[in-house]
Amino acid sequence: MSAGPCTATKDGVLIAVHLQPRASKPGLGPVATDASGHGVLKARVTAPPTDGRANAALCEMIAKQLGVPKTQVRIERGETSRHKTVLVEGAVLGRCEAWLRGLAG
Repeated sequence: MSAGPCTATKDGVLIAVHLQPRASKPGLGPVATDASGHGVLKARVTAPPTDGRANAALCEMIAKQLGVPKTQVRIERGETSRHKTVLVEGAVLGRCEAWLRGLAG
């Protein structure tokens, strides 16, 4: 069984994300397993990967889903990669895990 995409830190929760920019429809989920066996949240945004627009759209979607201000969600690692680590400041691990379980069904 793979580890989920969420990791608790002193600042909040880190979420491993695989982002698809320029998708036909935006959306979050499902949670998949990457090549190393770790959980990763699949995300799709319609924004292009230029000038940080896809990253901003991703952060906005996650903030809306978790009910936190957009200012509390930022790209921690992977600014120019499809594989990203997103920090949700002040978030609780259990709440993020429950949200991800809800995406599965």
